[in-house]
Amino acid sequence: IRRNAFNAELIAALHEAFETLQGAEGVRVVFLRGAGSTFSAGADLDWMREAVDRSEADNRDDAMLLARMLKSLWDIPALTVALVEGGAYGGGAGLAAACDMAVATADAKFSFSEVRLGLIAATISPYVVGAVGPREARALFATGKVFDAAYAEKVGLVSEVVADGAQLTEARDRIAREMMACGPEAVAQSKKLVEDVAFRPAEDVMEETARRIARVRVSPEGQEGVRAFLEKRKPSWLV
Repeated sequence: IRRNAFNAELIAALHEAFETLQGAEGVRVVFLRGAGSTFSAGADLDWMREAVDRSEADNRDDAMLLARMLKSLWDIPALTVALVEGGAYGGGAGLAAACDMAVATADAKFSFSEVRLGLIAATISPYVVGAVGPREARALFATGKVFDAAYAEKVGLVSEVVADGAQLTEARDRIAREMMACGPEAVAQSKKLVEDVAFRPAEDVMEETARRIARVRVSPEGQEGVRAFLEKRKPSWLV
């Protein structure tokens, strides 16, 4: 698929892979990296041509395929990391936003270019707004401007910028090592915790968060982690 552009085939393949990863045992971190020198060019031209002649109902069904694929990425329990080089445009930039974090090469370029086609960044919007905040999302969506990795890091779309592809691989290996020290169930619970408490007043979630930490403290993983720390040994998940 040219420049990893979205079409029905790629969306279906990604959805299947992400759903498989949701239930896979032993997965500690998931990396998403484009084949070749481009992360994703956005929508495939042939796919766009087909959409022009579809009815509104057919276009809605088509958009739901992309929406479900992004949600299946969001729902992976393990840490998800986008490794971005080259371009990440439209849905490609949305894919990076739907990951828990993103690392990009310094020469990477991003754009939510839908408005330049008279369209809107609809299905990716929950993840982009979550990453960069409402005001910045409004500006990026409304202008469709192309911006670099440094700006993406400044607004929160990217967590880290590295020099080149080789350093991107090094960052991948470093993150993989770091995640081995983290309890896999605690990682999944931490991700869910953020989703459940985001933008809610502290007093509304006090009891729920107390229940959650109490439950985790008596869980097998919580018991093992604390005992290993007190006994100055490695926990069982650190291989």
